[in-house]
Amino acid sequence: MTVMETTPTPTGTGSGLDLCTRPPDPHPRPDGQDHYTISEVAEVTGLTAHTLRWYERIGLMPHIDRSHTGQRRYRNRDLDWLRFVGKLRLTGMSVADMVSYAELVRAGEDTFAERQALLERTRRDVAARIAELQGTLAVLDHKIDFYADAARASERH
Repeated sequence: MTVMETTPTPTGTGSGLDLCTRPPDPHPRPDGQDHYTISEVAEVTGLTAHTLRWYERIGLMPHIDRSHTGQRRYRNRDLDWLRFVGKLRLTGMSVADMVSYAELVRAGEDTFAERQALLERTRRDVAARIAELQGTLAVLDHKIDFYADAARASERH
């Protein structure tokens, strides 16, 4: 598979696939043998079981399969979705916007424009933060150079 499935099972007409520029990391298990317990997913993702249940409760991951005894059974597509959500979290996207994005994905291909707009807005925010951090880095580099120059000058005297 060359695309990352980031789909909380769509209920609309579309496939709900989002293409990413780099292939996902390999899954611990191949498709078809990819049933994971909540503790296994917590270990793989670094999220707590509490967070995974919360994601399900708020609609960020409402499609988790269950065994006949009611135990959650995550799939590779769920791991892919969690990786994507993790990237969204790193952008600083609000939980409400992440839930909105998930709802748009579930609604199907008719929401591509809204999804794109949400991601473009997030990208602008990230680019602005990067620019701010680059300015901060330049100030730090200037101060570091100042102190290095001062140290060299005092060694010469």
